Parts: sequence; structure tokens; C-alpha cells
Amino acid sequence: MPLRTSTFCAVALGAFSTLLLSLPALADGIHISDAYARANGPSAKAGAAFLEITNEGAEDDRLVGAASDVAKMVQLHRHNIDENGVAKMMHVMDGFLIPSGSMHVLARGGDHVMFMGLTESFEQGKIISVILTFEKAGDITVEIPVDLER
Repeated sequence: MPLRTSTFCAVALGAFSTLLLSLPALADGIHISDAYARANGPSAKAGAAFLEITNEGAEDDRLVGAASDVAKMVQLHRHNIDENGVAKMMHVMDGFLIPSGSMHVLARGGDHVMFMGLTESFEQGKIISVILTFEKAGDITVEIPVDLER
């Protein structure tokens, strides 16, 4: 009987942990959802995270930075198309405005969190911890699953 109880507890704990990781982060009206990260292969030197930021607060806010132990450098980036139609990634020094009552999507081919100089590989299903810094809401820690299939 003890073996069955411990097995049940392990399964229940695993299910509860998965549920917690799938819940969106929320702080001071800033709601983070649909987050995932990816890199191009196990030996990649860079990766990116994508997510939706909703500002349910009464004031505009701005995502001004990001940090994580999974990379030597983490920046906010944007894909820009130049006059020749070539897409280039650019560091967005002033961050991303999140107006009150609206959403800003960080998506592939657009705005994103960029991880440069990865210190560990992004393996399918791995969870990476990222601190997002907002002007007003402050730091919000988000646990982001690696999804190489998206």
C-alpha cells in the first residue's frame, strides 16, 4: 500500500506543478500568458522567448528589460525590415510600451526576448526562469517552457 500512495503523490505533485507552470503570471495589472522559448538546435548560441503581455492596470506600463541565468546576455529585440526587404534584429533600448487596457504580443518575426550566449541548451519541455522588468510593475518572474515544435 505505501508504494501506491507514494506513486499517487508523485503523480499528483507532477500534475499540480504542470498546472502551476501553465498559469499566467500577474503583477500590478500586468498579465503574462502564452509564453514559450525556443532555440535552433542543441548547440545553438542564441534563443528567444515569445509571450503575450496584457496590461489590466489603470496606467500605461513599459517592458524595459529581461534577465535570465540561461544566457550571458538577455535583451529585448525587434525584427525590422529595411528598405531592401531584409529582416534585421535590433535591440530595443526603450522597451515595449504596454498601454492600459491593451495587449502587446512578443511573437516570432516581431518583438521578442533574445538570449545570447546560451549557458545551457534549450531542450524540449525544459523550463527556463526569466525576469521581466517593467517601469511601473517592477520585476515579474516567469517560468517559460521550451517548445521547439511551435
